[in-house]
Amino acid sequence: MEQTTYKIRITGVVQGVGFRPFIYNLATKYQLKGEVSNDSLGVLIMIDSDKKTLERFVKEIESDAPPLSCIESIMIEEIEKKSFDAFMIIQSSYHDKTNTLIPPDISICQACQRELFDKDNRRYLYPFITCTNCGVRYSIIKTLPYDRENTSMDKFKMCNACEKEYHDPTNRRYHAQPIGCWECGPTTNMRIDEAVKILEEGKILALKGVGGYHLLCDATNDEAVKLLRERKHRPSKPFAIMVKTLEEAKKLAKINPKEQTLLTSNKRPIVLLQAKPNTLSKYVAPHISKIGIFLPYTPLHLLVLEKCNRPLVATSANVTDEPIATNLESMQKLEGVYDALLDHDREIVNGCDDSVTMVVKNQTIMIRRARGYAPSAIKLPFKLDKKVLALGANQKNTIAIGFDNHVILSPHIGDLDTIESVGYFEKNIEILKRVYAFTPDIVACDKHPNYESTKYAKANFTNIKEIQHHYAHILSVMAEKGIKEKVLGVAFDGTGYGDDGTLWGGEFLVCDYTGYERVAHLKPFRLLGGARAIKEPRRVALSLLFDLYSEKVLQIQNPTTKAFSQKELAIHYKAWQKGLNAPLSSSMGRLFDAVASLTGICQEMSFEGESGMLLEEMYDKNITESYPIAIYDDEIDFLPMIEDIVNDKPKEAISKFFNTIVEIIIAIAGEYDLLLVLSGGVFQNRVLVELILEKIPDAIFPNEIPPNDGGVALGQVVANKPLFYVRFG
Repeated sequence: MEQTTYKIRITGVVQGVGFRPFIYNLATKYQLKGEVSNDSLGVLIMIDSDKKTLERFVKEIESDAPPLSCIESIMIEEIEKKSFDAFMIIQSSYHDKTNTLIPPDISICQACQRELFDKDNRRYLYPFITCTNCGVRYSIIKTLPYDRENTSMDKFKMCNACEKEYHDPTNRRYHAQPIGCWECGPTTNMRIDEAVKILEEGKILALKGVGGYHLLCDATNDEAVKLLRERKHRPSKPFAIMVKTLEEAKKLAKINPKEQTLLTSNKRPIVLLQAKPNTLSKYVAPHISKIGIFLPYTPLHLLVLEKCNRPLVATSANVTDEPIATNLESMQKLEGVYDALLDHDREIVNGCDDSVTMVVKNQTIMIRRARGYAPSAIKLPFKLDKKVLALGANQKNTIAIGFDNHVILSPHIGDLDTIESVGYFEKNIEILKRVYAFTPDIVACDKHPNYESTKYAKANFTNIKEIQHHYAHILSVMAEKGIKEKVLGVAFDGTGYGDDGTLWGGEFLVCDYTGYERVAHLKPFRLLGGARAIKEPRRVALSLLFDLYSEKVLQIQNPTTKAFSQKELAIHYKAWQKGLNAPLSSSMGRLFDAVASLTGICQEMSFEGESGMLLEEMYDKNITESYPIAIYDDEIDFLPMIEDIVNDKPKEAISKFFNTIVEIIIAIAGEYDLLLVLSGGVFQNRVLVELILEKIPDAIFPNEIPPNDGGVALGQVVANKPLFYVRFG
C-alpha cells in the first residue's frame, strides 16, 4: 500500500507517564517507521503509514494509552513525504512550558507491588520501588521539562542496571525519573523492623511519605491514640486510618462499590466511610460514626503495614493550623510529639497533603483535593483571553493559574492563619510560576480586605481583580462541569465578604460568567464577638435568642443560656443591642452552629465543621416534617424556625432543621427555570447533600473540586469578564 507521512499531535497529560515508549512499542507492532518526541504542546509523532494502518494505530492509542495519561485531543495532518530508517524516540524540545501538564503523585502500581515482595527480584523490599506507571511526580519536580535533572532525584546517579532499564523503550521503567534500587537510589535512616517495633510498643512514629510526613500509631491501642491526641493538642477531630488491604478496610467500615473504587484507585484518597462499631480505639473518632480510611500508596507504607499487620492512625505531621511538614527543619517543631522518625533522603520539593473524599448518592464529594488529584488540569468550556493567577480564599486555600482553556489548581494549602501557612502559600505561588514559566496578565483575589491572600495580591501586584466569594464558589462548579448557561447558584458556607460589607453565607445567586444577581439570602443576624463566634456556636445561638426575645433571654433556661454565666449574658446583651464587635452575617454555616448550640449538641468547637458533623449524627430519616419558613422579598426569615427549635426535642429539632433547609432550596429553585448549582463548605454535610439529591436529583454539586473554599481559586480564574456586580433583567 502507498505510504504517506503524517504528523500526529497528542495533547493532554501525556508527558512523564510513559507515552513515548508506548508509541514506540505500538509503532514497532505495526512495523511503522518514524519518530516520537515531547514538546511544549504534548507529544508529537511523525510517521510513515498507509491510511488503514494509521487508523488502527490511532484507534489503539485511544483505547490502550498508558494508565496515568489523559488524552485531550489527537490531531492528524498529512505532511510532505519524509523517509525514516526506523522508529525512534528523539530529543524533546520545549518553547512554552504553560502547555505541558504535570501528572500528580499517584500510588504504587500492581507490577511494582508484586516485585516489592518477590524474593527473586533485585528490588525485593526496596522502599522506593517505582516505574513509569506509578509513584512520585509533582512532589519531586523543580521545573519543566520533567527530566531527572529537574527533580530531587538528580543527586542519585543511576547504577548500570537502572541505567539500562531507563534507556530501554521496551522496559516499563523507560524514562521513569524516580528510578532507583538498593545500589543507587534513596535510602531510609532506619530498618523497617525497628520502626514497626516502635508502633507495637504503643509509641508514635513519624514517617516521611510522598508530599510530607505522617504521624503513625496503633489505631487499636487506646493509650497510643490518646497520647497522640494529647501531644498534638487535637482533642476530638477524627484521625484518618491506613490499612494494608481492602479486606482489612471492610472489617472496619461499610464500603459500597463507589467507595471501593475510590479506595483502590491509583489516587488512593482518604475515603469517609460508615464505621463498624468496636473495631478501633474509641479515641480515633470520638462521637462520630464516620471514619476516614485509605490504603497504602507508597512501598514504604506497604512495608510498614506488612510487618505491623494492624490498622494505623496516619495523620498529617503538622502543628495546628500550619502546613504539613516536608523537611527535618519543619519536623523540629514536632519533636515532642513523636518517639521515632523513619526518614529518607529523597527531598520533597513540593509539599502535598492526602486527598479526602466521600460518596453521597453515588456521587463523589471532594473534601480536600491534593495528592493523586492535584495539580492536574481542569479543562474549561471556553478559552481565556488572558493568563490569570488566582489566589483563592483564606480558609482551605488553594491557588490556580489559568491559560488558554486550562486551569491548574494547586493541591490543598490550608488555612492562612499563621506566618508559616502564609509562607507555604507564597511558596506554592512560586512553584506554579516556576514550573510553568508563568507570568500572569491578571491576578484574581477575594473581596475580603483582611484575607491574607487578598493582602498578598495588593502588596505584590497592580493588575488585580477582586471576585466576590460566593460568586466564585458557583463559577467553580460551572467551570468543572463545563456549564455555559445561566444558573441559579446556592452558596452556603461559614463566611464570605458581601458586596454590602456584611458577611454573606446563605446566598442564592442567578449568575453566568459575565455577572450575578443576589436573588435571596438568609435574614442577617449578629455574630457576638466577631471571629470568636466562628468557634463558639453558643454565641451565634444567643444572638438569635436576642433577636427573638430581647432582654427576656436573661431569664430563659436552655442549653445555650446555660453555656454562659449571668454576667456574660448581660454583657452580650448590651453588645448585641449596640452592635459592638457583632458584625451582621447571613451565613448558613453559622445557622448550623446555632442549631447545634440550641439543641445542646455543641457549644464550643475544637475543629472547624465539628457542629455540622455532630448534627449529622442526630438526624433521623424517619422524621419527615419541616418547619414553616417565610420569604419576604429576597430575605429568608428563619427566626420562627429558631423559636420552634427552642421548644422542640433535640433529635426532632435537628431532623426538621435539615428538612427545612432542603424545602427552602426547593421553594426558591421553583421560581427559576435554571440549572441548580450548589457549592460552599456547608455542602460537605453528608445528610444535607443526600436529602437534596433525593428531592432534586438534577441538582449539580462539584465532584472533582471541593465545595469548600478549596474550589474558590478555580472560580476566580473563570470570572475573567465581570468587573462588578450586575443585575440581570
